[in-house]
Amino acid sequence: MLYRLLFSTVLRHLDPEKAHVLALDGLALAHRLPGVPTLLRRLTGTPAPVTTEPANRGPLGLTPASPVGLAAGMDKHAHLPLALLDLGFGHVEVGTLTARGQQGNPRPRAFRLVADRALINRMGFNNRGAEAAARELARVRATDRGRYANIGVNIGKTKTTPLEDAAADYRTSARLLAPYASYLAVNVSSPNTPGLRDLQSVDSLRPILEAVSAEAREAQRHTGRCVPVLVKIAPDLHDEDVLAVADLVLDLGLAGVIATNTTIARPENLRTPRAEVEAIGAGGLSGPILAERSRQVLLLLRERLGPTPVIISAGGIDSAEEAAARLRDGADLVQVYTSFIYEGPGWPGRLARALRHSRVGTAA
Repeated sequence: MLYRLLFSTVLRHLDPEKAHVLALDGLALAHRLPGVPTLLRRLTGTPAPVTTEPANRGPLGLTPASPVGLAAGMDKHAHLPLALLDLGFGHVEVGTLTARGQQGNPRPRAFRLVADRALINRMGFNNRGAEAAARELARVRATDRGRYANIGVNIGKTKTTPLEDAAADYRTSARLLAPYASYLAVNVSSPNTPGLRDLQSVDSLRPILEAVSAEAREAQRHTGRCVPVLVKIAPDLHDEDVLAVADLVLDLGLAGVIATNTTIARPENLRTPRAEVEAIGAGGLSGPILAERSRQVLLLLRERLGPTPVIISAGGIDSAEEAAARLRDGADLVQVYTSFIYEGPGWPGRLARALRHSRVGTAA
């Protein structure tokens, strides 16, 4: 309630990107204070960190705390995955990270559709680059708290890299980041890098996934730790293209799929006035409006993939009921982002607790 009041009276009137930076800076500052990480975990009901080799593991080899993770886009520079985990997420996906640092698209590039509890962004993979992120993650992994933390790493193409050189670009990021990643997510579905979504075609996607998988195997050879590789796809793919990606995942033996990213569509049933939406312009739309298509893609994938490859369902999850429905429909894990912005830092813990209770009730 307190966060909702703060959002409605203050935060919604700030530029979304400035509000994002302020919130992360505040969390980072608080998390450095003695006792705050423990306090956060108590307030959110988050299990104590795993500091020794886990006795049992869940999907992707993650330690099973909660099936709800934070999608990429929040911690673009891999600065504070542990602080975000302490809010109640079962895993945190950092990035999107590119082989070379880049500024992203011109501002303004983030917009709220408050009536729809939605966002539009055209950030353009702004980040400091894979090498800088690798240094951040190396520091995290060197701590008892961070050694076994569930931290996925999302990688994308550097904007200035030609499409024909995309595989080498992704390979560079994978080589730098795989040693510190709980898993690698290959992002070929953001609408905010020119031509990127063209890489979702199977002929273009195969060499990228082969290159990233090779680096993941090399990291395993040096660290002794498996680094699963997943591909993140758009909700705007036609059904036959979704199935083609699923077939490629099976053919290459990938760990799974993250479905879905943001959409370039502007559905007619948006509550925000059409003129306001059109004035915002290009960018990826996220929020509850994506739920129906994300569920459709989940069902398509699960039927095609069978029980083994992991599916992380994302897009439009705004409640424990929706998260539970995705898990029943075949998702192994779920990810949230937009509703976290609207609901605040206490929401991941509430969501995790509600899912735990619902599972107990189901088992009974």
